[in-house]
Amino acid sequence: MKQDKCIFDFKEHTKEIYTIRWSPTGPGTNNPNQQLLLASASFDSTIKLWEVEQGRLLYSLSGHRQPVYSVAFSPDGEYLASGSLDQCLHIWSVKEGRVLKTYRGTGGIFEVCWNIEGTKIAACFSNNTVCVMDFRM
Repeated sequence: MKQDKCIFDFKEHTKEIYTIRWSPTGPGTNNPNQQLLLASASFDSTIKLWEVEQGRLLYSLSGHRQPVYSVAFSPDGEYLASGSLDQCLHIWSVKEGRVLKTYRGTGGIFEVCWNIEGTKIAACFSNNTVCVMDFRM
């Protein structure tokens, strides 16, 4: 960073923020023509997508009914996976800010991640289960 002070304060969540993730996009990445984003997941059951260079909220993603514990961008940055205590894994379109697919599990979801090709998503559930899902649009 060029400065040693806070550039932006993002304060749109109404409850604690549990996790944040950078998108694999922007200058210096494999996806340089897409803007750099930051996703934040909260106990307010929402995910916020932030456009970091301008310091603005791009989307507020509301689809979960309980706290969101995990978010993960697909390797190409086009999709965002989110996992919640509501037992749902949502796949969001980053471009459109809407749910494209939902997988319902049998326990709260604590972590989600993509494989390197972006064709599979893994999630770990509160019932001691890891589930791998095929994702091809």
